Amino acid sequence: MLTVAGLGVSYGGLRALVDLTLEVGEGEFVTLVGPNGAGKTTLLKAISGTAAATGTIVYRGRDLGALRASERAALGIAHVPEGRRVFPSLTVFENLELGSYRRAARRGRAQALQEVLELFPILRQRRSQLAGSLSGGEQQMLALGRGLMAQPDVLLLDEPSQGLGPRIVEQIFETIDRIRRERRLTILLVEQRVVEALELCDRGYVLETGRVVLAGARDALLADPRVQRAYLGA
Repeated sequence: MLTVAGLGVSYGGLRALVDLTLEVGEGEFVTLVGPNGAGKTTLLKAISGTAAATGTIVYRGRDLGALRASERAALGIAHVPEGRRVFPSLTVFENLELGSYRRAARRGRAQALQEVLELFPILRQRRSQLAGSLSGGEQQMLALGRGLMAQPDVLLLDEPSQGLGPRIVEQIFETIDRIRRERRLTILLVEQRVVEALELCDRGYVLETGRVVLAGARDALLADPRVQRAYLGA
């Protein structure tokens, strides 16, 4: 479904991604883990079109290289960025409505809204409240909900647990797992919480200094001595 080959991204002469290659199949849940500065966020930005890149990104047989971010979103790629980035001066409902800007999503906007509010009941209670007044966990739920309002085929999730307490993190991960099981969405997740992220996925990639240094199925990565030493404290 999504193939990245020979991807390179540079910022001011510094190489954030170097000849990176990976694949995500239809309906797969793939996790990217690695230390800060490994290039995980940059990879998601390159796929969604918010970071200029060399190499090729092919989505359902179509090369995305010449497409703007808005055009990639119209094809069904939704990016939920790190830091939540809700529109603070708009209400919860207005934020969710903005998520359904994709033409293919407009027809099913009412149904999508009901599904999001069922996933996140607190958003129903807060629907008239300004997004900027929500707690961090509620803002993350809103960001996820806004991404789902686009009714995407691929969901790019960047650090959904960032800055949240353990109880809220557990709730967020449970919801992501539910979304995957019920909707069979294709998901590419970037996450610092390595154990939780790998336990959710089908396959994973470990990035270091802009390169893939390890890849494999969930259980294989969790059992790999290198992963255990570097990320699991074993």
